[in-house]
Amino acid sequence: MHSYLPLKQSIILFIISPITFLFSFCYGQNTHYGQLWNEIQFTRTLNEKWSTEFDIASSYSSEESSPNILDNNTQGSLRLWGHYYLNPRWKTSAFLAYYNNKDVPEIGQFKSPEWRFALQGIYYIHKIGYTLSTRSRLELRHLRNSDLEYENVLRYRQQIKYLKPVNSKVLRKGTIYAFTSDEIFLKTGTKVTGESFFDRNRFNLGAGYLFSDDFQFELSYVNEFLPRNNGNQTVNAASLTLTINNLFKNFNTLLHKHESNSTVKEDE
Repeated sequence: MHSYLPLKQSIILFIISPITFLFSFCYGQNTHYGQLWNEIQFTRTLNEKWSTEFDIASSYSSEESSPNILDNNTQGSLRLWGHYYLNPRWKTSAFLAYYNNKDVPEIGQFKSPEWRFALQGIYYIHKIGYTLSTRSRLELRHLRNSDLEYENVLRYRQQIKYLKPVNSKVLRKGTIYAFTSDEIFLKTGTKVTGESFFDRNRFNLGAGYLFSDDFQFELSYVNEFLPRNNGNQTVNAASLTLTINNLFKNFNTLLHKHESNSTVKEDE
């Protein structure tokens, strides 16, 4: 099952969304927060078609009265993925996640535990020197409102992304790469997330480095605009992502190699 829009329709959405963003920004009260987002991704290749992924993430935020982005720990999450590669252009995925949205009244957030399930499709256009992709995701969010009752929220996310290696034509060991993306979020109206159909717009600009085929690091700047009934919010965040591929497989290989070397030395 795929949840996606054709590339042309995706581009039309991203032409319309900045208009919505500018109108809401100009005519609504706006609150700014600085944040820090951290994520560690552990991936495991099963075969040519299948892979799994486990993510651990946390978020921190400033307050209106303080610019310190480490003032409040706002969220922690665990997420388990399954990925299936249909062909070089199509990647489909599903995940189940738990989000601990913490009680932080300083930024207008109440404690709201959340279970989330999602289906996702990514379409890649690989060119010499860059990759363009469009990602579609449909999320079912089961989260608690301020009355301690759980509500279900459907949210659709559409992203377009451009990635370009800087010192190589392809991604490989030692490659520095730059990327930028924009994503819109559309949702159903509920008490816990508000009645507005347009949830937020997220712009991302950053760079990454591949230490090896199994270890990479990304640092990016994220601007997120959230229109809300009680006042719009703008988030400027620093995002850090560490990806580790085939951790246990590589550890076992290294361990067996060390044992083999020890046995050879003993025989000598």
